[in-house]
Amino acid sequence: MPLTILTEPHADLLSDYRPGDSFFFRSPGHTILARGTAATVPTCNVGNPVETLARRVRETLAQARAAGQPRPIVVGALPFQPTTPARLLVPQTVHWTGPSWTGPPSGEAPVEFGSLRHAPSPEAYKRSVAAALDRLDDGTLRKVVLARAFHLDDVVRADVPAMLHRLAHGNPTGYVFAVDLLRGHTLLGASPELLVQRNGSVVTANPLAGSAPRDPDPEVDARVGEALLASEKERHEHAVVVDAVAEGLREYCRDLEVPDGPSLSRTPTMWHLSTRIEGRIVDPDIASVQLAAALHPTPAVCGTPREPARKAIGELESFNRGFYSGAVGWTDSSGDGEWAIAIRCAEVAPNEIRGYAGAGIVAGSDPEAELAETTAKFRTFLRALGIDQDL
Repeated sequence: MPLTILTEPHADLLSDYRPGDSFFFRSPGHTILARGTAATVPTCNVGNPVETLARRVRETLAQARAAGQPRPIVVGALPFQPTTPARLLVPQTVHWTGPSWTGPPSGEAPVEFGSLRHAPSPEAYKRSVAAALDRLDDGTLRKVVLARAFHLDDVVRADVPAMLHRLAHGNPTGYVFAVDLLRGHTLLGASPELLVQRNGSVVTANPLAGSAPRDPDPEVDARVGEALLASEKERHEHAVVVDAVAEGLREYCRDLEVPDGPSLSRTPTMWHLSTRIEGRIVDPDIASVQLAAALHPTPAVCGTPREPARKAIGELESFNRGFYSGAVGWTDSSGDGEWAIAIRCAEVAPNEIRGYAGAGIVAGSDPEAELAETTAKFRTFLRALGIDQDL
């Protein structure tokens, strides 16, 4: 069946989303709803050389064009760990529209569940942060990102479209996504962070690092943002990420523009330090998915140096991240595409939900404060569940 791409300037693609056979991705620039599977990128993982992943994507797109699909794209998700296969495919149909702003949810009842588990427990998480600080002290690491998860069992109403609608409405400037992971599982989220975008010759990345929870009092909230921007510890954490992303792009870009310092970015639940990096692609054959695989995982979700940080995560975290802190997005035959870091997200199954949040640990980090930061980051997805309280 030929791939059809429809340009519908005012289409409500969110209302047409159906779990199990759809990919939804809304960025500040456009909205994509893809359905069906025309072809699957052969099983590969980000641990393979970057060129291998890029080659397999190019070959799959070429085969789709040869089969009569005029403008095929690859959509899907890259995992965090190199041992987890990526979930990448060519859909049968793709609908595009401009940025879509979503009205308020229609009042669906909150998700009901039987029990709640934390992985690890809050106290165990603080011990892991303390252990990470010991590794920072001995010079093994400059930064490591430690995550924790909440797990809801015996879920009664795992209404994926309702959750997606709440995410889109509550995060109007975020990268809102839903990725079918097979076996009834869906990756849902509203990420504030662009990993990388290629639009023609222009390459853009927008690393975020250094965070503080929002406050409901506007005056207090403004002071929180100002304090974050002035914090030496948070600016150091941010600079580590920016330096790594800029260095990763220099191999592929010329005229790279890196601001001297960060600006403030905000979501409904968090303040972030933000730096927008821009350059021009050196080789037009370098596709956005290759750039994403080359940069991933950045110190914003892993740490630095990359491999010692990833090793520490494997030793200090008590769960498999799966696609959390991976990347979600798309790439087309021209090489254009857009990839967001898969944070503020959860994996939803028919009867269970696992949500994730992480915090960057650097010299000067406090275990209690890092626990509070992850709790605040959970709020994005808890609101998608209709839960207006911390778990």
